[in-house]
Amino acid sequence: MKEANETLATDFILLGLFPNMRFVSILIYAIILIYLTAVTGNFTLLLLIAMDLRLHTPMYFLLSQLSLVDLALISSTVPKMMINFFSGRKTITRLACGTQIFFFFTLGGAECILLTLMAYDRYVAVCNPLSYVVIMNHEVCLQMAVVSWIGGILASTAHTIYTMNLPICGSREIHHFFCEMPAIMKISCKDTSTYELVVFVMGISFIIIPFGLITASYIFIFLTVLRMKSPQGRKKALATCSSHLMVVSFYLGPCVYLYMTPGSSHSPEQEQAVSVFCTVLTPMLNPLIYSLRNKDVVGALQKVLGKHPVSKQNT
Repeated sequence: MKEANETLATDFILLGLFPNMRFVSILIYAIILIYLTAVTGNFTLLLLIAMDLRLHTPMYFLLSQLSLVDLALISSTVPKMMINFFSGRKTITRLACGTQIFFFFTLGGAECILLTLMAYDRYVAVCNPLSYVVIMNHEVCLQMAVVSWIGGILASTAHTIYTMNLPICGSREIHHFFCEMPAIMKISCKDTSTYELVVFVMGISFIIIPFGLITASYIFIFLTVLRMKSPQGRKKALATCSSHLMVVSFYLGPCVYLYMTPGSSHSPEQEQAVSVFCTVLTPMLNPLIYSLRNKDVVGALQKVLGKHPVSKQNT
């Protein structure tokens, strides 16, 4: 017990991203570029939604919350990885490790809930448009945001407390580029099979159930779209929904692999590759998907840049 307590008080060692990779520096520089793109894209989207009154709608309010989550998610892992790479240091303090786990699960849980609520928003907009303003009022939108954040915090607190109290009796080397629960569970000298079942149940709550609700929402949406007589109405409805579906598939798919399948079946390289997709690529892709495929966002950007055709007509 004394040895375990002493081990718990020491720093961990992050082996980094694909430590055995020959040209890992190229990958690191690519991730830095992706990070800068993600920060710029999400910050720009947040700024446009705040500045343009036409984007002050429930859909864009929820989108702004998603951008805020993505901005924080990628910033909770990549900066530390860059510092370790350029400094040559691989250590991370126990407090910093616990902080990474807490924010990672808080933001991941909040994103799962947000994606579900965004699907509900699209369901109301397409299937019940006459009552949309009443159902999705400002108070309801604020409640949705609060529920997302609180849900993520509650789940994250439980995961963080358990993970950071695991005894590490041997090597303190974490085969990852950031502190993640499955990687720490692998170096623990405690049998974590029971907790893996708990993680599976939590995965059902935050991944499978949201995916089921999102699927149900879109089934009703597509049935409603098929009954629309206006081709323009169909096109507009499908355009706004397709962006959200792409984001859902990019995020929930890898999460199923990481948290709904046995950890013993994953190699460290596989877990790192999937984590890079979830925590680095997805936060970059989300603002690009919503901006490039959305005329309102593109119009708001053109207006800010002074190139909006409407503003030119009014001057």
